[in-house]
Amino acid sequence: MFNSLTGVVTGKFPQKLFIETNGIEWDVTVPDTSLEKIPSVGIKGRVFVWMQHTENLMSLFGFATENERALFFDLLKVDGIGPKGAVKIMSNISVAALAEILDSGDVDALKKVPGVGPKTAGKIILSLKGKLSFVSNEKISSAVRKNNAYADVIDALVSMGYDRTKAEDAVSKISSELQSDEKFSLLSQNAKEDSVFKKSILELAR
Repeated sequence: MFNSLTGVVTGKFPQKLFIETNGIEWDVTVPDTSLEKIPSVGIKGRVFVWMQHTENLMSLFGFATENERALFFDLLKVDGIGPKGAVKIMSNISVAALAEILDSGDVDALKKVPGVGPKTAGKIILSLKGKLSFVSNEKISSAVRKNNAYADVIDALVSMGYDRTKAEDAVSKISSELQSDEKFSLLSQNAKEDSVFKKSILELAR
């Protein structure tokens, strides 16, 4: 069974992606929120996939991350929600936001998601509240940012193209090492951030 496709993106459309691998161009259904994270046309990228195979058709569904695919699988567990319905729901709300709604059991918030009516919202909450098969990296990153004195440094590194998780790890490591440096402790916050930023770049370049 396929786990992922890695190739050149040849087309991006609402809820649809074309990606070419070794001379084969794949037609993949992708949630719009996931599509935004996939590289632009002409750039090489990776898509995590799942194939629906029925008597009458074969369809390929794709996601930018494994967590997005995991949430898709969770939605399929809900009675009445098929692959296309799950994609429609995920196209209108981020994985982190939807995961938070499902974990908290916020029916009213869920009903505001396009494609989710009152009955469907009730079914989803009943089936998935507290039962998600993953913890969203986006939620973790959000929490890390909220409690990190060097959140701006992390954001700056991410804007330079570094992976957020690796940037967070590098900043955490460097800032921890510098805590025992007496000269560092006497610096202003801006100077501390500048020092952590420069050392984190060196750490990420290793």
